[in-house]
Amino acid sequence: MGAALTCFKAYDIRGRLGVDLDDGIATRVGRAFARALGAQRVVLGRDCRASSEALERAVAEALMAEGAEVLDLGLSGTEEMYFATSHFDADGGICVTASHNPRDYNGMKMVRAGSAPLDAATGLARIRALAEADDFGPARAGGSRRDVAAEARAAYVARVLSFVDIAALRPLKIVVNAGNGAAGPTFDALAAALGAAGAPLSFVRMHHAPDGRFPHGIPNPLLPENQPPTAERVRAEGADLGVAWDGDFDRCFFFDHAGEFLPGEYVVGLLAEMFLARHPRATIIHDPRVIWNTRDVVARAGGNAVASRTGHAFIKQAMRDHGAIYGGEMSAHHYFRDFCHCDSGMIPWLMIAELVSRKGALRDLVAARRAAFPSSGEINFTLPDVPAAVARVRAALEPDASGVDETDGLCLDMGDWRFNLRASNTEPVLRLNVETRGETGLLGECVARLRALLR
Repeated sequence: MGAALTCFKAYDIRGRLGVDLDDGIATRVGRAFARALGAQRVVLGRDCRASSEALERAVAEALMAEGAEVLDLGLSGTEEMYFATSHFDADGGICVTASHNPRDYNGMKMVRAGSAPLDAATGLARIRALAEADDFGPARAGGSRRDVAAEARAAYVARVLSFVDIAALRPLKIVVNAGNGAAGPTFDALAAALGAAGAPLSFVRMHHAPDGRFPHGIPNPLLPENQPPTAERVRAEGADLGVAWDGDFDRCFFFDHAGEFLPGEYVVGLLAEMFLARHPRATIIHDPRVIWNTRDVVARAGGNAVASRTGHAFIKQAMRDHGAIYGGEMSAHHYFRDFCHCDSGMIPWLMIAELVSRKGALRDLVAARRAAFPSSGEINFTLPDVPAAVARVRAALEPDASGVDETDGLCLDMGDWRFNLRASNTEPVLRLNVETRGETGLLGECVARLRALLR
């Protein structure tokens, strides 16, 4: 038995280069992936990090050493790997990416047949055990590698555009910030297809070229310090809205015409409403951190809202279990039944562009929702004793709670306000979200009260 591999996480692989992950470890993971899943055909892509090309090559050679056919996407987004795995009826897919992690990190996102997620119960534990044992023997015959990048992207573009009514689009100017991640080339393919179909959209591209050095910072638009460049460009250009992506573009983030960042839970509400207009009485999956706006929108539209644990493996399984048309997380992951039950960072901005075309400014579309259900945004606390802090909050507030939910962390419904408190799986951090029913002043008071209890 070899040494434990620290790059294995709950659903994927990520770690520091030269410490947790290197080409040798990638080789072991590739062989283990093929062997654990009995994979004869595997889709493989990579992001633009400086280390990704060598890691992808190591994985490809390992898969071929197990006799597998490698369908090579080259530079691509994680969602392109998800789509191609189902499109080519492959036995699994791997994207070499560390998304929004620091420059000295890399990793792999992986799925099995049908683009279904991997976790400990569905093959990841077996992959880890085989990789750690590192006892594969000589290479097997029959392995091959085929470039499918052009075919895969054309099919992907067609599927993504199927989510929007191009005839409904009106002239809009949209700022798009790829963060020098992998989004640029894929966006350009979508933009070209939109133009060919007569869509009257114009785009202002910024930080568009893939550059693994990330000269403008790690692409993670959820961090407040990373939002001003997009916001300022939206205002300077007089754009109708702004869109920014993370490194592997499976998440997208929105700015209204005034450059104000739009919190993810309100985007979930907008997309849920659009799907329910198309599919009455459909089921919508949402995460449990901030729920009141989504549940109110879904109820008003005649749909069925179902909460799931946070995390893509849980959301995707809940969508399958409940036959849901759409699932959304406040962290900007949006999942679509007709996109292999997977998350996409390209489908949401197209749908929002259609919504703005039909109904007017994004700022106006969410103003009433933000007023009805104000929320704090996620607040992180680094604490020496996380369980003790949660116990203090529970002791002080649970006796007065009208509802307790431990689906994912501690959720207490206090009547006119509600909060979710979740511990990080990897560090001594508590993540707090608070929401109220139309009471912005109360929101501040509740956050202050919880801060005092936690500290």
